[in-house]
Amino acid sequence: MSNTTFEQIGRVLREHQRFAILSHVRPDGDALGSQLALALSLQQLGKDVRVWNEDGMLEKYSFLPRAELLTKPPSTADDVDVAIALDTAIQNRLGTTFAAIGSTKIWINIDHHRSNPGYGDLVFVDESAPATGEIIFNLIKSQGLPLNHDIAENLYAAISTDTGSFQYPKTSARTFEIAAELVRVGNLDVGQISQQLYENYPRRRLELLRELLRTMRFSECGRVASFSLTLKTAANLTVLPEDNEGLIDHLRAIRGVIVAVFFEELADGKVRISMRSKDEAIDVCAICQKFGGGGHALAAGARVRGSLAEVEAKVLEEIRGVLERKS
Repeated sequence: MSNTTFEQIGRVLREHQRFAILSHVRPDGDALGSQLALALSLQQLGKDVRVWNEDGMLEKYSFLPRAELLTKPPSTADDVDVAIALDTAIQNRLGTTFAAIGSTKIWINIDHHRSNPGYGDLVFVDESAPATGEIIFNLIKSQGLPLNHDIAENLYAAISTDTGSFQYPKTSARTFEIAAELVRVGNLDVGQISQQLYENYPRRRLELLRELLRTMRFSECGRVASFSLTLKTAANLTVLPEDNEGLIDHLRAIRGVIVAVFFEELADGKVRISMRSKDEAIDVCAICQKFGGGGHALAAGARVRGSLAEVEAKVLEEIRGVLERKS
């Protein structure tokens, strides 16, 4: 779903001076890497760029080149010419960054989530892209925008993380070609980047996984696996929200499991749901949309008001119904 061309976006990027680049709350490597890459490219053009995320730069991605550019938004609104939302399916997922935009002439929405409704003045949503970083690469290349080592490393990290290190189904020949060009152009040390991304976890993350596995349960003859994190456990382990990223993959990797679910109790009376599917016929985006969320067919999420036990029961019942209808 895209009614905007790269040429239109490129024209806006060249014609204006003050930019704000935003992404979703609880950001991942694709969101942060895409933000930094586009920001650095615009800076090379002499533009005035601010890069905001409600959570700021996460500890685990602080190795990314020029990571210090990405900050939490200011408490007082700032006027810009162009506001750009990256990798953010629903506008309210921009969190406090949205309120930090005072006035703006143009909103640009660049994303790869199928559930994106197309908010903004210029909308480029390519659901076939495995990562927003891939879209940003194509934008930069097609419009002749600057691409150097720092930009290449941020894009490589964005694409690597959102493809599960080039393993997920939407990973295409084009994805590998882009990765190869980034390695070549940026003279990247793939081993070092991969070590930072996948072999540099704090010990508390493994202690969190140990506690989560104690809550692991299976239903629907082993086709559904889930685990839960209470506020109390999170506090006892002093974990950061970012420590959760990727832990659901341990459930998804179990033979026979089709749907994996991670339930996380939040302080605002809601429960955060992360859901994964290994079968295109079981569309977890559609399931999460029933609870006000969204995402991709094989990876989606939502935030649902209620107690942990209530939300678990409702969501698992919905999954049961979908499995029964598909079988």
